[in-house]
Amino acid sequence: MILAHLRGGVAGIYTQKKLDELDEELGTQDWDDFVKELKTTFSDKSKAADAEWKIETFKQGKQNTADFIIEFKGLAMKAETDELHAVFLLKKNIRQDIIKTILGYPSMVMPETLKEWKVAITSVGQGYESTEG
Repeated sequence: MILAHLRGGVAGIYTQKKLDELDEELGTQDWDDFVKELKTTFSDKSKAADAEWKIETFKQGKQNTADFIIEFKGLAMKAETDELHAVFLLKKNIRQDIIKTILGYPSMVMPETLKEWKVAITSVGQGYESTEG
């Protein structure tokens, strides 16, 4: 009965898979096992895994730097990415001309923390964007 109400999107895919499995079996499942499976399938852990995959592949491209930083921060929080890895991904996925400019800074003002990198990237990116457009 519950499966009949799950339609569309991920829930619909899950429902079809589950109905196919029940057809192959005897058509029944223990209620507690069903609830546990639903919670596991649609838990925040799967959302964190999705965010982790997205942050690994999230490139700035032509996106405004400030907008990119805001979205990146949200993904990093959802994916529970540690600071060191977030800095690595930020430097890897932001426009390379911005990173080259920052890496040209004297060592005593070179950003170290994620917060410092975000400020430096936003500043340099907005400078480039104001001259480009």
